[in-house]
Amino acid sequence: MNIRNLYSVVLFMTSFISVYAKDVKAKHQNPNIVIIVADDLGWGDVGFHGSWIKTPHLDKLSEEGVQLSRFYTAPVCSPTRAGLLTGMYPNRFGLRETVIPPWRDFGIDPSTTFLPEFLGEHGYKNRAIIGKWHLGHSRPEYYPLNNGFTHFYGHLNGAIDYFTHEREGELDWHNDYESSYDKGYSTDLIAEEAVRSIQNYSKEGPFFLYVAFNAPHSPLQAKTEDLKMYGFDESQPLYSKKEGKNAEGQGNTRKQTYGAMVTCMDRGIGNILQALDDLQIEENTLVLFFSDNGADEGSGGGSSGELRGHKFLEYDGGVRSPAIIRWPHGLTKTKQIDQLTGFVDVFPTICEIVDPGSSRNESFDGISILSALTDNKTIDSRTFYLGFGAVIQDEWKVIRPNYNPKMQLQEDVLYELKDDPTEETDLASKYPGVVKELVDLAEKFDTIKPAKEVLPFGAGRENFVAPKEWNIFIEK
Repeated sequence: MNIRNLYSVVLFMTSFISVYAKDVKAKHQNPNIVIIVADDLGWGDVGFHGSWIKTPHLDKLSEEGVQLSRFYTAPVCSPTRAGLLTGMYPNRFGLRETVIPPWRDFGIDPSTTFLPEFLGEHGYKNRAIIGKWHLGHSRPEYYPLNNGFTHFYGHLNGAIDYFTHEREGELDWHNDYESSYDKGYSTDLIAEEAVRSIQNYSKEGPFFLYVAFNAPHSPLQAKTEDLKMYGFDESQPLYSKKEGKNAEGQGNTRKQTYGAMVTCMDRGIGNILQALDDLQIEENTLVLFFSDNGADEGSGGGSSGELRGHKFLEYDGGVRSPAIIRWPHGLTKTKQIDQLTGFVDVFPTICEIVDPGSSRNESFDGISILSALTDNKTIDSRTFYLGFGAVIQDEWKVIRPNYNPKMQLQEDVLYELKDDPTEETDLASKYPGVVKELVDLAEKFDTIKPAKEVLPFGAGRENFVAPKEWNIFIEK
């Protein structure tokens, strides 16, 4: 063999060993974890569910990953976020009926173990929350950096202004413990910071990134360049303040603005996924995407698609979320999993991935669905509590009256979701035994008495004055 041929062989073997070593390392190293949560995005607001809204990056993710067709949440924001980060039903913390509003002194018990705290104990040096927190802002112990996160960039409250980043007249935009005066559209800023974090963390072992967009939650605000994608006419008003929530009308519409907001978020998600590709770490990065609850009917833009109901309701339109998970090194090649699952299962599943056999799983309300994700195994019969007298067991769903007044129910209703996914036919009178069994299960969770409960949304609003720049660490 001459020197040139020998050199070629050495180059080939070196390249082969490098690729093989990288593959072996990825398969034996805990994955990077990126959880992306949209705010008030409806079942019918994504292209892979047939939406008119342009979501090419989420559509691509749905093709590359696994669609979770029966992924459930709470019907409102703060409860879902609490369950996601604790693996426990939010009514254990006094959260169920409403969110934590700006004027509320409330948060989750600091003794509770949050997902980033657990990951910090298992080799995840960098653990960032980028975007919306909404789990307590009135005391230092409720702050994200005091609950396992090593970096926080974003806002404490919900419903901030997308351009000024204000809530209740005060700036609510933060970089760790300090106020941030970064200028720009909040959706863009969140995506840009997520990309920076990925670039900074990629060489320091596995990392955890929780990207919590405030889009497309109200107020309906979009950039002109995104509005133009939906026929925006700059010579006309943005949209009429008197416009009906689903009206098309003449000129610009709420629906148009909503679509622009979703597409902007989708672009940001695309940039996050591209950052993983550019750094060649996508193979061993677990990416989970879902929405915190269903579409807000009052916004005038969101859609539940074929599902019944919307945000605030326990019908599937309020609690069944478009959801995708992608982890090339770890998941089945199946394109869709119909396993009943949801927000409280995320922590237990991650727990089994990074700490197999951990006894911690015994303390969760949720369960690990790892076997369904990796081997496409059907998990045994399970119960999933939706709150307010609503529970699902396998294909059956019961909703009790007198719990959520927005439901306006007079008696128990029962639906068989496999054959009736739009919840049109009440089978309670036909299957009273099933109703009793599910009502008994719901009662078990409905009667949980937390140490404290969040007050009704409007309590304490009158005469409330927001703290300066929502910074509770400034000495008064």
